Amino acid sequence: MSTKRRSGDTNKGKSAKKSKDGEVAVISSDLEDEVIRNGMKEAWRKKTSFSHGSVQLDCEPFPHCKIANFVQNEGFVENLRDELLRLHFHSKSNDLYKFQQSGDLKKRKEHHISAIRSLLFLQFRSWLSEVLGVDLEPTVDMSCAKYEHTDVLLCHDDELEGRRVAFILYLVPPWNLSDGGTLDLYNTDEHYEPVSIVKSLLPCWNTLLFFEVSPVSYHQVSEVLTDDKCRLSLSGWFHGPSLQRPLRYTEPTLPRHTHILTDESVLFEWVNEMYMDPLYQAQVQQEFEDTSEIRLPNFLQEEKYKRVIEALQSATIEWERRGPPNKRCYARAQLQNLPSCLKECWDLVSSEAFFLLLSNLTGLSLHALAPADDESEEQGENSEGQEGQSSIDTREDEKNDPNSSTEEKNQGPPVCVGELRRWSHGDYTLLHDSVKREYALDLLLHLGCSGWKPEFGGFTSYIAHDEDEELLTIYPEDNSLALVYRDKETLKFIKHINHSSVVQEQPLTHFYDFSFTYYE
Repeated sequence: MSTKRRSGDTNKGKSAKKSKDGEVAVISSDLEDEVIRNGMKEAWRKKTSFSHGSVQLDCEPFPHCKIANFVQNEGFVENLRDELLRLHFHSKSNDLYKFQQSGDLKKRKEHHISAIRSLLFLQFRSWLSEVLGVDLEPTVDMSCAKYEHTDVLLCHDDELEGRRVAFILYLVPPWNLSDGGTLDLYNTDEHYEPVSIVKSLLPCWNTLLFFEVSPVSYHQVSEVLTDDKCRLSLSGWFHGPSLQRPLRYTEPTLPRHTHILTDESVLFEWVNEMYMDPLYQAQVQQEFEDTSEIRLPNFLQEEKYKRVIEALQSATIEWERRGPPNKRCYARAQLQNLPSCLKECWDLVSSEAFFLLLSNLTGLSLHALAPADDESEEQGENSEGQEGQSSIDTREDEKNDPNSSTEEKNQGPPVCVGELRRWSHGDYTLLHDSVKREYALDLLLHLGCSGWKPEFGGFTSYIAHDEDEELLTIYPEDNSLALVYRDKETLKFIKHINHSSVVQEQPLTHFYDFSFTYYE
């Protein structure tokens, strides 16, 4: 009896497997409806809204369409989800996103993946080409993404040569707005730059969403806030002739200014006396020249630092949001109404005395009393063949290269540009915010970040241009001054601050920094 039961169970398993492998993906019957087909054609051409059955088209803020119950047979979709979850996923994290992604699915042999690929890139592509009036290529461009707690994809437009229509097929459990993970659509200004979120689309099981890739198709996947659900989706692009793109807008740069005339007494009032010792300055300079970066803890005198922290809590500070969101998102203090203590600190890092201090700490020519370039070159010649030649000499050689663009170097006296910034949940900067290729000294003075954890985000990451290699990471540390020399091959971003920063059992939900850049 037991042998027969085992035999019966085995046959049943084989039948079930055979049944799953024989499943066919059947597209929604609504896409064969002539009313929907013709209505979509007309609405897409006129860029107006259309809704009928499971199909809903909206052209604001840019054309996008949602198709509910995209695959008719529910069992197929469930088995597709299970098949996708068995794939190997790679963790992906940079300035723009954090999530897990499968490899390219164009050659996967699994039954359900092959079937949905055929449905999308044969049957659905044919329907889409007809409705949009666009000759879409048979190129297969598809992968699977998993978004879990604190994962995010920040504001971008999807534009890349050949991409014409983006699509997402959602395979999620029941989903609520409180779970995060919405697809947020942005409106744009007269410069085709994103302004703000005007529509949020909730991911829904077996729903396909597609939108036209264009100069204004700015969108994001908002941070996933739930810690017990997985936002699973198939996504990719249909390729075809790209829409004409206007010239990219170049936003005005922040005004640079020369130092404020002061004597060195301001340094003795504000800066930790350790950093005023000439011998210690020489030690710091040697380390900086060897590594192009240094961090100086307890930089401000303790009493001054306490006053600065108290002033930062003042309700009189006016904070303005800085965008656009495809480049940056954080709060910047308006200078005209700063409390006096903060204004004094601002004047400190803008002062002539501070320029000289930075010269002494880095070896850079930020003051007339700093060694001139020809002196540095002479010192380099005298030390030829000796070990320990500093990396600053190499940087000076590059900076004086006649083949370098004059736009990359400051042509006048040393100048600086700076901001007082507040960082909290949802804030970030992207690499687009540092596309200018230049030689510069970056200064970060972190304030009010005691207890801040690396997993919250908010750290500054330096990377090599056109590479994923991370060169340096600066984590927020209370009253710590970070100095980094950045050449024209180095870019930086500040990592998105995630939801973990506001759910921990501690009162700290934001921090501040003085961010300055100095040019020789």
